Amino acid sequence: MGFNDLLAARNILKSSIEKSRDISAALDKTSSKLEKTSRGLPYLQSAIHDVANKCSIYEIKSEIDRAIGPAAGALKVLSLVHEVQASLETDPRVAGLFAYINDVKRLQEALKLLVSNCRLAIIWLEDIDRGLFADGDDFGDWYFGRVSTVVKKLDELQGKGYCSGVLSSALDRLEHEYKRLVTESRTIDDFPAPDAIRELQAIIEILAANGRLDRCVSVYTEARVENARATLRALGMDIQLYKTVSSQTVESYVDMWDQHMEFVVRHLLHSERRLCSEVYRDDDTWMNCFAKIASGCGFTEILDFARRICGSKREAIKLPRLLRVFSTLDRLRLDFNDLFGGRFCVGIQKKTRGLVRRVVRETCEIFYKLSAQVELQRAWGPPPDGSIPRLVRFVTDYCSHLLEDGNNSLILTRVLEINRAWNNELVDGRQLLSFEINNVMKAVETNLETWARSYEDAALSHVFMMNSHWYLFKRVRGTELGKLMGDSWVWAHEGSFGYHAVSYMRESWEKIVELLREDGLTFFPGGRAVDRDLVKKRIRLFCEAFDNMYRKQSKWMLSDKALRWKICQLIVETIVRPYKSYLQRFMPAGLEYHSGESLENLIGKLFQLPKLGKQSNSKCTDLIVINTSADHFVDHFPSTPAAAC
Repeated sequence: MGFNDLLAARNILKSSIEKSRDISAALDKTSSKLEKTSRGLPYLQSAIHDVANKCSIYEIKSEIDRAIGPAAGALKVLSLVHEVQASLETDPRVAGLFAYINDVKRLQEALKLLVSNCRLAIIWLEDIDRGLFADGDDFGDWYFGRVSTVVKKLDELQGKGYCSGVLSSALDRLEHEYKRLVTESRTIDDFPAPDAIRELQAIIEILAANGRLDRCVSVYTEARVENARATLRALGMDIQLYKTVSSQTVESYVDMWDQHMEFVVRHLLHSERRLCSEVYRDDDTWMNCFAKIASGCGFTEILDFARRICGSKREAIKLPRLLRVFSTLDRLRLDFNDLFGGRFCVGIQKKTRGLVRRVVRETCEIFYKLSAQVELQRAWGPPPDGSIPRLVRFVTDYCSHLLEDGNNSLILTRVLEINRAWNNELVDGRQLLSFEINNVMKAVETNLETWARSYEDAALSHVFMMNSHWYLFKRVRGTELGKLMGDSWVWAHEGSFGYHAVSYMRESWEKIVELLREDGLTFFPGGRAVDRDLVKKRIRLFCEAFDNMYRKQSKWMLSDKALRWKICQLIVETIVRPYKSYLQRFMPAGLEYHSGESLENLIGKLFQLPKLGKQSNSKCTDLIVINTSADHFVDHFPSTPAAAC
């Protein structure tokens, strides 16, 4: 290495040492400055932290602004709620019902607004909560706690909006006033005034808007049902009677049932339906309410009573009562359709239709079996006294009544047509009616002939037929039954009566007249001398035969006064006149057993009706009874001496 190189190195080293001294001096100065600066850092750190917190709050400023508006609105609405609350604590009648209802509506609107403001404020405050919770420092915790408290209070206030004690109490008062209004009218005539109806409508509207419509309907229904029953009691209608009357006496109440049914349907239920439609404007509501009233007011009990009539003992006398029931139901058919249309009255519709069907079926069941029942009576003997069988009287009067009563005839014709229509058969009901009545009367005739042959005494058989043919001729001639059977049928009975009258005389009284013979009375042919002993003997035999005949026939009966006179006159002509002539010619006065006048008097007492109390007290209505447990008629009568009599 050269000298020059060493010199250059020395100069560089010297320069570096000088720079190191300068740097050392500068570092000493900087160290003192840093130490001074280090002592001010904690304050600066605190200042910077404050600035950072303020910047964090600034970031949620918009959420805070948004929450302040709804929260302030909630406070104002709450103040209004407290103001309205005072007016709602009084009785609606004192404050005025419509003014009270307006205050309730104001309260509801205020509570809705309160709920809306609280809900909106809670949403923004919850956002603020989440922002403060995310910071996790003491400063944020303080704000977080305050905001959480506000959210909790608003949430509680929101809950009170939906179920406010103030609103609930006000609605309870309105409900009580509603009940008072609907219970003020105690009868159907005491109908609510238009003002009362408007008040009811206003109360229903506010209560329905608050979920209390079912309670309104329940209160209204109970009150109107009680009013309806009170109305029926005031008019003397005992609904309980329809539930408790025995099956033996149920049919005696048919006329009363008809009147009650018509009143309930055409007056009471029509009025209740109109009131329901006025009070409740919603169709479903008022129809549901009316259906409940109809089911509870006593109407269904009255309807069920008709079903009990159908279920009573099946007998011929039941037929007119069934026709009366059908007539009532048919007369009220349009009313039923008007009252009980719609889905809420389906139960009543089914009951009514079922009742009509049962009445029709039961009516036809009885009517179509009348002739068969008459035929079954042939097994029973005729009356022992030759009188008209009660069965003949009953059946003839029964058929006449069905035809003479225009209403019954028309109804029965309609029932027969309806029954066939249900079986898809279109027929004229009048033809069905005529055919069956004709069969019944023909069965009666056959019974008479059968019974007549059962008598051992031919004369009594003819008395029996005289009675029956005379009755049928006199009873049927000139009637609707006579028109139905035809003139030839009617006059045939008059002819049969004449035939049996002649036969009766031939089989009885004409036989004893033969005892008054004249042969052998004179001692010599053509002479005038009379064998008195033989005359006396023949007169004695005649009188004994008369007495025997009289004793026997005094137990027989001719039921018609004119017939009785006619036959007695025929007997007088047959035996009294020949007897008087015989006495005058062959018997001295004062020696006869019977005078002509005494015979005439005795004959006039024949065939008299028995005194009251001698006959059986069985009713004719019991004669035709149908077995309810089978499809055939009962083949016997109640306990009577002779079933046909």
